[in-house]
Amino acid sequence: MKRHLSLFSLLLALALIAAACGGSTTDTTAAASGEETTTTVAASPDTTQPAEPSPDFMGAVLDAGGCDYGGKVNTITAVDELTVQFELCSPDPAFLAKLAFGVFGIQPSEHLEATGGAPLDNPIGTGPYALQEWVRGDSVIFSRNDAYYGDLAPSQTAVLRWATESAGRLLELQSLQVDGITFPGTEDLATIEADPNLVLLDKPEPNIFYMGFTNTFAPWDDANVRKAVALGIDRQRIIDTFYPAGSETASHFTPCSVENGCEGDSWYDFDVDAAKALLAEAGLADGFSTKIYYRDVTRGYLPTPGDVAADIQDQLKTNLNIDAEVVVVESGEFIQTSSAGGYDGIHLLGWTGDYPHVTNFLDFHFAASNAQFGDGYPEIYEPLEAASKLASAAEAAPLYADANNAIKELVPMVPISHSAASYAAQASVEGAYAPPWGDVQFSLWNNGKDTLVFMQGNEPISLYCADETDGESLRACGQIIEGLYSYTPDGSVQPQLATECVANDELTSWTCNLRSGVVFHDGSAFDANDVVATFTAGLDAASPLHSGNSGVFEYYDYLWGLINVEE
Repeated sequence: MKRHLSLFSLLLALALIAAACGGSTTDTTAAASGEETTTTVAASPDTTQPAEPSPDFMGAVLDAGGCDYGGKVNTITAVDELTVQFELCSPDPAFLAKLAFGVFGIQPSEHLEATGGAPLDNPIGTGPYALQEWVRGDSVIFSRNDAYYGDLAPSQTAVLRWATESAGRLLELQSLQVDGITFPGTEDLATIEADPNLVLLDKPEPNIFYMGFTNTFAPWDDANVRKAVALGIDRQRIIDTFYPAGSETASHFTPCSVENGCEGDSWYDFDVDAAKALLAEAGLADGFSTKIYYRDVTRGYLPTPGDVAADIQDQLKTNLNIDAEVVVVESGEFIQTSSAGGYDGIHLLGWTGDYPHVTNFLDFHFAASNAQFGDGYPEIYEPLEAASKLASAAEAAPLYADANNAIKELVPMVPISHSAASYAAQASVEGAYAPPWGDVQFSLWNNGKDTLVFMQGNEPISLYCADETDGESLRACGQIIEGLYSYTPDGSVQPQLATECVANDELTSWTCNLRSGVVFHDGSAFDANDVVATFTAGLDAASPLHSGNSGVFEYYDYLWGLINVEE
């Protein structure tokens, strides 16, 4: 049943009658090469003068109708054109860090309405670049926003390309076809460091690579079987063989660099005899057959996916007599199926930190609402829910210890590694960097040319990142869409579309003052109603704007909790 009907749609409709509408032209055609393209033509209005306050401004409201629904947002209100009020159901010490996460970038309310809440290939933002064209299977092309309120990007055009193999990305870099690449292969690091024309960019990202199990499928419904695999895989061998120097065998799911990440007991040591005994106790002394599902996409946490999958397959057979068929799955399908708990075998996945708080690692993966590992474990998610409401990290620490100890005992997954990671760039590029949090901003790279080209591991799934979780999509969106806060190159949180957000003493009420004079790429003015519309699209399951790509809105769900979910 629906818990409470949102007032947003009515209020937004009234607001649109009074608002002046900007224009955008979207043209989807066939490119000369025959590839599908999406082109957005961006206006370049004069933004030298701040917008005058409208005397008839009608502020939109997202109202959860109280906090009984179990989420964290009670109301979000457009107090006036340049003020947004967030009333939360409990303290949130990570509030500003969450706002800086690119998933919560703001789009025009009119555009969200016009696209039915699904601007999958034609996003409109306020960023230093606007979408020019998405050539399917080849590249995403961005044009500089010459009306940007901040420093203009050095290059008129930025191009995002992709290649699955790290060797292919390096070849493009060496041949001067691209200015920067993500995640060069471990075997290529020495080559890059020895080349005076290239530079290796350390990426100090907190990450985790793990083997996941879904407990709604046999034999993974037996904790002893899951624990047997945890004991029977030599994780250090994987690190020593496939990971770059500086990588660590995971003692906990969350890296210890994240506060409260390593509370509680460390993970199991490699012990084949103990593993076999657990399998015998489960009636599987002779082993069994299963599958290993993975996507062939290079990540900082998984630099050589195929090699690691093959090594785990070999260890399962050699150590535990488990026959595992390796299954490679297309990236988008893999993310959607694993997120829904749809794999009956082992799935290989990982996580790169989105914002600097332990909730980013633990709450997403082990929340009651996350189906990835099957039926939720209250021994894990109950202490996490309690800890997330505490403003004091010291007070929360014992609860995180309880949750980590429950993860170790119940084994919904096996944490393998916290990998060292890097990007690479032409040595001639000024300002090249690899951020610990958030996405690299092409507008901060200067190659001295009209066009900057960057290459990543795969094509975006869509360009509506409110409903995506993959890094390739988020990197593309991050050039176009901005949030109320953002990350500096060194990972600090800074105001962006907000000039500041100020909390009450309890951290339950946050007032955000918005930057004046900002316009979207289509020429429409940015105001508080756009903020409410954006969050309504993500949070309110009863809203016609809550459409998206998959319709799951995972980050909105686990970070805030969806409103009006039908039961």
